[in-house]
Amino acid sequence: MKFIVSIVLMALLSVAACLYFPWWTIAIVAFIVASLIPQSPGKSFLAGFIALLLLWGSLSWYISNNNNHLLAHKVSMIILKTDSPYLLIMSTALIGALVAGFAALSGSYLRRK
Repeated sequence: MKFIVSIVLMALLSVAACLYFPWWTIAIVAFIVASLIPQSPGKSFLAGFIALLLLWGSLSWYISNNNNHLLAHKVSMIILKTDSPYLLIMSTALIGALVAGFAALSGSYLRRK
C-alpha cells in the first residue's frame, strides 16, 4: 500500500511543482516523498521511476499528440537523427524516470541513516 501511495504522491506533487518551478523539482519531490514514507531502497527507486515514467510519458504523449507530433518529428531529427517522435517521447520519459528514481533512492538511504 505504501508503494502505491508513494507513486501517486510523487506523480501528483511533481505535476504541482512543475507548474510553478523548473523541471528538476521532480527530484526534490521524489527525495522528500521517499524520505517521508519508509520503504526499502529498491522499492523507493522503483516508485520514483514508475511515477515519473508514467507521468512524463503520458504528458509528453498528450502534448505531442495534440499538435500531431509536428514538433516531436523535428526535435527527434535533431537529437536522435531519426524521424521517430515515439522514441523521443520514450527517451523523455526515461530521463525523468531516472532522475526521480535516483532522487527517491537517495531519500530512502537518508531515511535509513
